Amino acid sequence: MGRQRHNPPNMAQICREYLAYFKNTRQSGRVQKRGIQKVIRAFSDYLDVSQIQLSDLKIEHVDAFLAAFKTPYAPSTRQLYRSYLRCFLRYLYHERNLLPQDLAELVVGPPMFAKAKPPKFLRPHEIRQLFDHLPYSTHCELRTYAMVHLAFFLGLRPCEISQITLDDISFSKAQLILRHRKNNRPLQLPIPESTLKAITAYIVGARPKVEHRFLFVLLVTPYNPIDAALVGRYLTRALCNAGIDATPYWLRHTYAQNLLEADATLFEIKEMLGHDSIESTRKYLSIHTALMRKVLFDEIL
Repeated sequence: MGRQRHNPPNMAQICREYLAYFKNTRQSGRVQKRGIQKVIRAFSDYLDVSQIQLSDLKIEHVDAFLAAFKTPYAPSTRQLYRSYLRCFLRYLYHERNLLPQDLAELVVGPPMFAKAKPPKFLRPHEIRQLFDHLPYSTHCELRTYAMVHLAFFLGLRPCEISQITLDDISFSKAQLILRHRKNNRPLQLPIPESTLKAITAYIVGARPKVEHRFLFVLLVTPYNPIDAALVGRYLTRALCNAGIDATPYWLRHTYAQNLLEADATLFEIKEMLGHDSIESTRKYLSIHTALMRKVLFDEIL
């Protein structure tokens, strides 16, 4: 059977389904969601006006769309919109089987000489400060306590934390299976003893007894699963209450630094962090200057 032919109603439905897919698999805020909607709707309109079917889509068509679409925007915004389109193309190929080839990796921009700032991480005294100011008396505090442990000791993204189920945790083996990762490759991780205790304390002392199996749920009816945005807010609040001006991703960056200091290879760190490519992981070397020089320049420490 051939691929579906493009027409506006079908494409509009695909766009809606992609937005739902993105929300469930990535951490995204309102601003990011509006940006994604803007790009994929403009791309859909371009295909409609140009009478291009998804089954016939080529990189030349994508380049032509980007050339026209990106004109009014600054370089940094163009780069962001390219990444949105790249994710959408990857979805169309891998998840929906609607493209003749994977065009995502062909969507590249000009060299960016002004790179973004390197990832930030917590210093040892800030780590102590965070856990010293992390209460666990109330139900909400027990839940946040477990979330912080997962973010810091396993380097999990808020979206990954929100999708953990009780069935993903083996308490006897002290293992966690991450089934929904950004790179679509499930991973089995060892759970440190302190993290396992934090999860157990939350389940026994705070988690409502509900039928669904999501680990983290709201503490009031109807006890729905907590989404990634709310996980991010609880992590941010924990950092703020400890007097630390940081985002939840600083916890993940600190986890990467700890892997570097434990002599993990770049490939091992890539797999543990769930990155799509080794280049995404390479930027984490900048958080540890000595190790960066060793890996990039083969210098003896």
